[in-house]
This record gives sequence, C-alpha cells and structure tokens, in this order.
Amino acid sequence: MNTMIQAFGLVFAPEVMIAIFASAIYGLVVGSLPGLSATMATALLVPITFYLSPIAAIATIITASAMAIFSGDIPGCLLRIPGTPASAAYTDDAYAMTRKGEAETALGICLWFSALGGIAGTLSLMVLAPVLAEFALSFSTYENFWLAMLGLMCATLVARSSPIKAIAAMLLGLLITCIGIDNPGGVPRFTFGSTDLLGGIEVIPALVGVFALAEVMRALTEREPPKIQNRRLGSILKGQWALTKKYPKQQARGNVVGIIIGVLPGAGADMAAWVSYAMSKRFSKTPEKFGTGHPEGLIEAGASNNASLASGWVPALLFGIPGDTITAIAIGVLYMKGLNPGPTLFTEQASSMYAFYIIFILGNIIMIPLGIIMIRLASRIVGAPRSAVMPVIMVFCAVGAFATGGNNLFAVWCVAVFGLIGFVMEKNGYPVAAMVLGVVMGTMVEQSLVTSLIKSDGSILPFFSRPVSSVLAAMTFAALLWPVFVWTVRKLMTQRPAAA
Repeated sequence: MNTMIQAFGLVFAPEVMIAIFASAIYGLVVGSLPGLSATMATALLVPITFYLSPIAAIATIITASAMAIFSGDIPGCLLRIPGTPASAAYTDDAYAMTRKGEAETALGICLWFSALGGIAGTLSLMVLAPVLAEFALSFSTYENFWLAMLGLMCATLVARSSPIKAIAAMLLGLLITCIGIDNPGGVPRFTFGSTDLLGGIEVIPALVGVFALAEVMRALTEREPPKIQNRRLGSILKGQWALTKKYPKQQARGNVVGIIIGVLPGAGADMAAWVSYAMSKRFSKTPEKFGTGHPEGLIEAGASNNASLASGWVPALLFGIPGDTITAIAIGVLYMKGLNPGPTLFTEQASSMYAFYIIFILGNIIMIPLGIIMIRLASRIVGAPRSAVMPVIMVFCAVGAFATGGNNLFAVWCVAVFGLIGFVMEKNGYPVAAMVLGVVMGTMVEQSLVTSLIKSDGSILPFFSRPVSSVLAAMTFAALLWPVFVWTVRKLMTQRPAAA
C-alpha cells in the first residue's frame, strides 16, 4: 500500500499532470495530421523530456502515443487518409460509414474501443510484467543473448516486407552500433579518424532522423491531402454501449490479439490492427460486408491497436527489448533518466512502475473527453497545410537533436543522415522498424555474447546446455528458419499442380 500511495503521489504531482494533459493534446493534434505517425510524435517529444522529471518524461511518451494512435483514425474516417499506419487496416470501412452518413458512429467506435483496448492492454502489463520479472531475475548473460537474438528474429518474422529485406535492415542496425569505442575491447571501430564518432551513434538522434525527418522528406514527394468538408457532427458516443454488448467476442479477441502481438519485439500497433482486422473478417458470419461500412472489423482492429501499445512495454521494461518503435524511443528516455530497464526495476523502483500503470489508465480515460473535443475541431486541425507543418517539424528535429546531443552540431548531422537513410529504406521496401531494433539492441547482443564467452573460457556449450538458454536458442533458430520453411512449402505446392 505504501508503494501504491507513493505512486499516486508521483503521478498527481503538478508537473506530471501538466505533462500528461499537454502531451495528450499534442498527441491528438499530431496523430490527426495525415502522414504524421505516432512514432514521429513520440520522437519529437524526446528533446522536451530532457528537461522533465523521470515520471513526467515517461508520462509524455505514454500519453502522446496513445492519443496519436486514436486520432490517426479521424482523417481515415473523414478523408480516407489514415493519420497513422495503425489506422490503415480499417480506413475503408470507416470512410464507407462516413459516406453512408454514419461519421459519428465510426468516430465513436474508434474512440470508445481504443480507450477500452488501451485499458485491457494496461491490465495485461500489470499482470504479465511482475510475473515475468521474477522469472527474469534468474537470467544470466547466456539467456540475455538468446533473448535479444529472438527479439531480432521476431522483428524480421513479423515484418510486412520480405524477410530478406527485414534481415538486411536489422543487420544494418547492428552494424551502426559497432561504431565507436563503446565495445568490450575498447577498440575504435569505423570512426575513420573522426573524434565525433568515438562515442558512437546516439540512439535518440538516429530515431528522430529515421522517423521524423524521413516523414518530412516523404511529405515533399507526395500530393497535399484533400481538404475536409465542414460538417456538423452529432453525438459521438451515441450507440457505443449497444455495440459493446452486440460485439463482445470481437472486442475480446481484438484485445487478446493486440496484447500478444504487442509483446512480440518489433511488431507494434499497425501489425496488431492488420492481423485483428483479417481475423475479424475470417471469423465473421457476414464477411461480404467488410469494406462497405461494417462496424465489426472496426471494433476488433480499433481495440487491438491500443491494447498492443501497452503490452509492448512488457519486453521494454523487463529486458530493454522494444515491443515497437515507440518503446524503442522510450527505452532511450528510460536510460537517460536513470530508470534502466530490467527485472530490478520492479523491485528497486516499484513506485515508478505503479506510476506507469496509473498513467496508462489515466491516459486512456482522458482520451474519451479530449477525443470528443478533438473530433469536433477536426475540420480545422486536419486541414492544416503541409507547407506550414513540415518546416516546424524540421526545426524541432534540429533543435531537439542539438539539445539532447550535448549542444553538439554532430547530433544534427546524425539526424540529417538518418533521415535520408530512413527515407531511402521506406522508398525501397526495407522496414525501418527492423533497423531501429538492431540499433537499440546491438550493444546488448554484443556485450552478452562477449561476457558469456569470457565466463565459459571461449566455450559455446553453456549457450545450449542451460535449460532456459536451450529453449530460447531453439525458438530463435525456429524464427530464423520459418521463412525458409514457408518458401519451401509454397514452392512444393506450386510444383504439384504443374506436375499433375
């Protein structure tokens, strides 16, 4: 009880409450602008977290990301342009409902079931994380190595692009972490005589570049989205309770799928939404209605993407392995604030963990009233011209990198270079998320491997002889070989009809 009281004291401090409400409004605005993702909204917040207390800093990331995931549905409903990738799965159904004159119902579904899904994901975080933390306390460097490798393999497994491109992107991320002298041998690598590269590539400027600046570059090459028509909306939440009672299975299934996918490293809310929408259509009694303005898929996918957002923090807080691109940024902030991810975080700083749970629940509760206000203001926010928004984002990227990089201009150059890398990769179908996972986890993989080999005097047997380590090793190789297995089966299936 003392820990819980301390947690409430941390959350309801004036600075934290201001941070929650300010980041909520910010997340709603950025998420509702077509083409600006929740990840980019989070990346732009990092420079501000530099000046906040640890709880306030994490509160801004939690709240802004949850709000941005929801508000990405607004331009999807009204313009058929998903505001964030997580909204793309059900944009056709949402827009079809708007064309039928049911815009209020579509927006209400997105808001109501996003909030319920977020609370379900938070409950999973509260249940799963402490149980897994006790188990993780027995992990050594051998288990940590295989866990990190499993995370990297899972990221390539769930990537929507080809597995080869995903693995290539992940290897590029691992290569980037080799730069500098921060390695077990203390030997300068890939510095090319530059003193700026001796410290390696900082994670935060790299993430701001590949997510925020790359979005600006992408916006320069795409057409301006159409302007939203001014239209008076009725009651947003009318009929939502009836839909909740009508589709309980869909909501529950969306929550469960979102929670499971959220825990998988590198998957994220957009993957959860696509999988849940596909499952909803597969198990529906009326699949022919999907895409014509049917609420069933909208409910399941909307609940799933916000549920995955909270459960993605489970591997991030326990092992420092990002569940998605948002938690990849959050891990950098956690380290910056002295809240190092790991099982000891649950024992040594339990009040901070309870504070995170409270912030998640509070953020999803205030999403409903603030979301209604945002929907009312949508015609003014969604229609903001790109020519006015993009220069502001570029300034934020540069100033933020300069501030977090110790007032060093090299950090600004890093943002520019990684922005170009992110833009080129997305243009050619290479998943940026896989590269980010490699950047975040490269140091953990190398240090765990080298430390383990030193302990075993160069022997690799302990990597496979320890019970937990052997299981994780088997799972890692299974994830690595799964694309090969799928390709072989497809090849045999196509050859069989030809032979017949």
